[in-house]
This record gives sequence, structure tokens and C-alpha cells, in this order.
Amino acid sequence: MRQRIVTGVFAGALFVGLALIGGWAYTAMILLLAAIGYAEFSRMIGYPWHHPVSLIGSFGMLLLVFPWSAAGWQGPDPALTLWLLMFVLLSVTVITRNRIAVDQAAMLLLGSLYIGFGFSAMIAVRLIEPHGLFYTALAFGCIWASDIGAYFCGRAFGRHKLWPAISPNKTIEGAAGGILLAVVVALVCALLAPQWIAPGQALLIGLVAAVAGQLGDLIQSAYKRVKGIKDTGNLLPGHGGVLDRCDSWLIVFPILTLTGLL
Repeated sequence: MRQRIVTGVFAGALFVGLALIGGWAYTAMILLLAAIGYAEFSRMIGYPWHHPVSLIGSFGMLLLVFPWSAAGWQGPDPALTLWLLMFVLLSVTVITRNRIAVDQAAMLLLGSLYIGFGFSAMIAVRLIEPHGLFYTALAFGCIWASDIGAYFCGRAFGRHKLWPAISPNKTIEGAAGGILLAVVVALVCALLAPQWIAPGQALLIGLVAAVAGQLGDLIQSAYKRVKGIKDTGNLLPGHGGVLDRCDSWLIVFPILTLTGLL
């Protein structure tokens, strides 16, 4: 427990510090997290990070994450990037005579989409002018509030299992507590900065962040259960890997940007 707390405090302080700095410091951190997260995903499929097919998927994923416009460049079209990545991965199945099977190629492509668009949206929100830091803090605040509310309400009032086949410890009462606390945090942010966000928009962000975040957690839990593993990695002692910590983020940020809430 002590190791978990120390790791959490150090990693959290580093993350918050780089988010406050913003710019390329924050972007570099997100790119690094994306690369490590994809290596974890690839390893769960059965390929180490340095395997050629893993490097192909990682390269395609980073093309999706990199903020081309912020760098002053016209980047590749995301749809075209995904199609070309699909074509290359499927070609690999032919070249290797199915030693790398089509279902493995499909999973590598899925990982590029899942991780690539998730981390790309985190960078996009931070780059919103002129209040990207506020919106980033709002989104993360709602996600973390949902986690905290779900944990403590689940421990105090949890009686009915939410989805025992996927995550046996989560309860309906905990999920409701997480949603409530996320909404409260979002509304407090709206009260503190009414010139930047309306209460109705904040309410929707809180709801979406809580529900989508809990679903993101369940998605990762379902995949780990299929693979028979507890953690996606061991980068953060006591906390697991990048995907263990970022599972909610990878779903929440794309939904918030795609819906126009941020």
C-alpha cells in the first residue's frame, strides 16, 4: 500500500505539472504514454514492443496521436492512415504465410485506433484556445471524481453487483456514487468559471465523463479477463501499466470531443 501511495503521488504530481506547463512538454508526455500503452497492448496479443509487426502498429498509432497542426504541418488524414495501416498489416499476414494471423493483425489495428484516438483527443483538448488547461482539468477532474465516488460509495453502500462477469468488485451503488460526484465536480467548475462554461454543458460533461469512464474501465477489465492477466504492465508499481491507469481517459476524451462538449 505504501508503494502504491508513493507511486501515485509522484506520478500524479509529474502528470499535473506537465499538464500545467502544456505545450510540447505535455505533448511529449502523452506521446510517451501512447507508445508505452501500445507496447502493453501488443504484448497482450503476444508480440514484444520491438517485434516488426508491433513497430508497424505503433508507428501508425503515433501518426494518429501527433498534433500535426500544432507543429505547423499538414498531417496525414486519419481515415487514410487507418486504411494504410490495415493494408500493411493484412499484407504482413500474406508475407509471413499466416504466422501472423489475420485476427492478430486485426487486434493490432484495433489497438492503434483505440490508443491513437484516445491520446490524440487528450492533446486536442489541452490545445483548445484560450482555456485548454481549464477544460483538461475539468475532464480529468470528472474522471477522477467518478473513480473516487465509485470506490467509496461502493465500499460503504455497495450491495448489488454492476457486472460481475467482467469486474466482480464493482457495484451499482458505487457507479451511481461516481456519477453523482463527477456531476458535482463539473457544476463546481461551472460556478467557479461561469464565463468559460455554462452549467448545462458542465452537467453533461460530468455525466458523460462518469458513464463513459466507467465503461472504459469495464472495457479494459473485459480484455484482461479474456487474456487472463491482472495488469497490462508494471510501469507503475502498485498501479499496473499505462492502460490500467488510462483506460477511462481513452474513452472519455474522444467522446467529449466527438460530441462537441469540449
